[in-house]
Amino acid sequence: MADDGQENRLIAERRAKLARLRETGSAYPNDFHRDALADELLAAYRQHSAESLAASPIEVRVAGRLMVKRVMGGTSFVKLQDRSGQIQLMLKRDRVGEALYADFKKWDLGDIVAARGELIKTKTGELSIDVSELRLLVKSLRPLPEKWHGITDAEMKLRQRYLDLIMSAETREVFRRRSVLARFIRSFLDALDFTEVETPMMQPIPGGATARPFVTHHNALDATLYLRIAPELYLKRLLVGGFERVYELNRVFRNEGLSTRHNPEFTMLELYQAYAVPRELMTLTENLIRGAAQALTGGTIVEYQGVSFDLGAKFADTTLESALALAVPSVAGRVRDRAALVEACAAHGIEAHRDAGVGRLQYELFEKAVEATLRDPVFITQYPAEVSPLARCNDADAHVTDRFELFIGGRELANGFAELNDPEEQAARFQAQAAAKAGGDEEAMFFDADYIRALEYGMPPAAGLGIGIDRLAMLLTNSPSIRDVLLFPQLKPET
Repeated sequence: MADDGQENRLIAERRAKLARLRETGSAYPNDFHRDALADELLAAYRQHSAESLAASPIEVRVAGRLMVKRVMGGTSFVKLQDRSGQIQLMLKRDRVGEALYADFKKWDLGDIVAARGELIKTKTGELSIDVSELRLLVKSLRPLPEKWHGITDAEMKLRQRYLDLIMSAETREVFRRRSVLARFIRSFLDALDFTEVETPMMQPIPGGATARPFVTHHNALDATLYLRIAPELYLKRLLVGGFERVYELNRVFRNEGLSTRHNPEFTMLELYQAYAVPRELMTLTENLIRGAAQALTGGTIVEYQGVSFDLGAKFADTTLESALALAVPSVAGRVRDRAALVEACAAHGIEAHRDAGVGRLQYELFEKAVEATLRDPVFITQYPAEVSPLARCNDADAHVTDRFELFIGGRELANGFAELNDPEEQAARFQAQAAAKAGGDEEAMFFDADYIRALEYGMPPAAGLGIGIDRLAMLLTNSPSIRDVLLFPQLKPET
């Protein structure tokens, strides 16, 4: 981008041009009807010869942003960009008239224009539009970044995403693919007879995950409300009500830090299936992610930051304790020995809280020492009950739950488990969470009395699943940061 002084001069010049347009009464017209898009024209007519186009003239009406402008005497060329791509316009002074051609030469890159004309092939063989009518629809008041350099300021790309989208076909493709991902997920689940629902985003009691919530206030009710950290407890209320297969694909909010993997609002898929066990949802997860890769990339080999992942192969699985013993040899054979875990945590820079049980220590050590090493797709199963307050305990081993998480490229993408449907046990776990919150744990859960009441009516045995859509989009678009797949990520206030 030009320096501030030069940019301000360019803006002043463009505002003067707009002022002259206002005097003529032709600023910001909205009466042009477009009937063609750039990529559609290229796909349909790129292979046609100049002779065939001349023999059967095809008139089209296009509109978009002026991205390239080459004035060459009495003939000029323009690259017009619409939502689908770019197409070339050819303007001849003798055809559009002296006055319009003179006006056109004063137009700027970034202006939004409309054109009518016939399809032709230029001498270089490029499909173009021989313009007979040209109109300025919107005067751009700010200059675009230099053509060959684009936006080099990474923060500008995020703060001014609209500018990034104008300048970068790669950025537009990332968000096109993200849209394809959402459509695929819905069609995949609809085909399995799941029902899409919407549950409250403002909740009187936040639940469904251990995280710090955002707090707000409803004036009319004089009540404290929380932006949801998960839709889980409402979706499981629907299981009680008889909706046996439900899902929600929407935003959740967690008052946590910013990183390449975290944004305070993000998109989550949560689904629940009555009369299902975790192994069934592991298969569903694998099929969904494999199908999403095919829908977005055309195959199952995914390249991410220089590493290839084969999503077509069967995903591996192992227990959390097995993975921990393999990655941290000092606890091999002693994965439930608190003293051994405390020692291993200290060696990895983890401060073991005096109230942390064996399950909490296992989990914290796993997060620090194991997660980043899980490169190829793998399900980690049997998470400690101590860190899984909504999951059903394993029948053979009450220390662990029937829970799984999917890791690809060292990142968690999915979390699922058999749902705890025993109201008395769930109440006891809520009480333990409430005690932890009273002791200073801001991420511990609240006691949700209405959810317990719902369970007392009877919730069928079920399994649930959550998938972080932003992280999945990162993987399938080869994007290094979560900010690259969010149109408007949260940033520090602009100074």
